[in-house]
Amino acid sequence: MARKFGGKYSPDGGAERVTGSGDTSSYRGATVEPAGARANLMFLPAVLVLFTSITSGATGLALGVASAGILALSAWLLRDGLKAEAAYNTRKVARSPGIPRKLFSSVLAGLGIAVAAYKVEPGLVAPVIFGAVTTGLHVFSFGLDPMRDKGIEGIDKMQTDRVARVVDQAETYLRAMSDAITRAGDRKAEARLERFQASVRNMLRTVENDPRDLTATRKYLGVYLMGARDATVKFADIYARSRDEKARADYLDLLGDLETNFEAKTKTLLADDNSDLEVEIEVLRDRLAREGIRLGNTREFEEGH
Repeated sequence: MARKFGGKYSPDGGAERVTGSGDTSSYRGATVEPAGARANLMFLPAVLVLFTSITSGATGLALGVASAGILALSAWLLRDGLKAEAAYNTRKVARSPGIPRKLFSSVLAGLGIAVAAYKVEPGLVAPVIFGAVTTGLHVFSFGLDPMRDKGIEGIDKMQTDRVARVVDQAETYLRAMSDAITRAGDRKAEARLERFQASVRNMLRTVENDPRDLTATRKYLGVYLMGARDATVKFADIYARSRDEKARADYLDLLGDLETNFEAKTKTLLADDNSDLEVEIEVLRDRLAREGIRLGNTREFEEGH
């Protein structure tokens, strides 16, 4: 979405700075929209086929509508597939998408073009050729869906499933907040919300890396995020109607407090992980010492055996 530039001499340039922890950039954790222009352009063939079929008679129109519908469904699946792939690539611990949307999109794209080709040249050879070429080009352009789970070796499946459910719910809250804040039409509020969301996603990645942290963060990723979503929706509705500066300031302060709490909790989780590692190292050293092995002479031990 396009954003206006701001600065010292912009209309809101003299307004107060958005409060927050430290000097964290508003674009920390920003990502490129996975379903970008290429995916949006895939809706164009459906529109072209539909419009060129209007004067093709009853049979041609029916085939054109069917082809356009299949191509539109293919483009829609492609957008969802690209988003699912981006989420998979972002996470260190992730399961492969349950539905191979990009693969289905490629097949539907080939089928849609095959129907359009049959409308122009009835028969079997031309539609099959055009459909196969389209499917191949689609796969070459957008690739296939992730087919394997990532980072779950040695991790309890039940724990990872619980973490996955909590993370998906948290992402739902974050998307709802992003959708709501656009109604407010305030660029600084949007940027401040992005900073808070980056802190939340940092905690999500920490929990994914160590599912044992889920119990300690359940309140943050559930109750607190739900409250932040509700507050964002209320602020957006109020500010869109009245441009109430007090409501804006209160909302920004709330985001600042939440971000501080989320970052502090994430640091605590990381510190606990380091403490666990130190304990494991000490236990290992004790065991090696009982076997008469010192960490300083492990090389001599290996050479002697």
